[in-house]
Amino acid sequence: MKINAGEIRVGMLLEYKNDLWQVLKTQNVKPGKGGAFAQVEMKSIGNNTKLNERFRSSESVEKASLDEVTYNYLYSDEENYFFMDPKNFEQIEVKKDIIGEKGKLLSENLEVSVSFYNENPISVELPNQIKCKIAATDAALKGQTVSSSYKPAILDNGIKIQVPPFVEAEDEIVLDTRTLDYIKKI
Repeated sequence: MKINAGEIRVGMLLEYKNDLWQVLKTQNVKPGKGGAFAQVEMKSIGNNTKLNERFRSSESVEKASLDEVTYNYLYSDEENYFFMDPKNFEQIEVKKDIIGEKGKLLSENLEVSVSFYNENPISVELPNQIKCKIAATDAALKGQTVSSSYKPAILDNGIKIQVPPFVEAEDEIVLDTRTLDYIKKI
């Protein structure tokens, strides 16, 4: 789908120079002399390179059309995560480097949204909130209540986060998967 250069937003996926690019930063500039343009910083999905490009406002760019499908997480091996479509029980595999660190948050039958570009999975979106268990945490120091103090904790899946002083080991919490921030104790 063609869009005007002025409509480019952070997070969009663009087809440009025979590659798929994710927009990291965008700035619309209207100089005193000459036409307006959009200064766009993009990162290639395929080969992890960055590109700064300037598009005139009158130019149009190709916005990538993605297919999003809901899958349930099954299991993982050394290189891949495996998911199943709950409607037709078809299985797919997604490389571990596509999901990254957040792959540790996957649990059996967790419902995720997988984005496809040309029938290849390019991203996996986890639910915004997930229940986790605290494996270990430091003891809270008394008298540190002047400012909002947080202490380090390790989840049962190995991810390190910051939690409030009242959270102890073996507690269950709710975690924001987008920022890996503590939300609440259960």
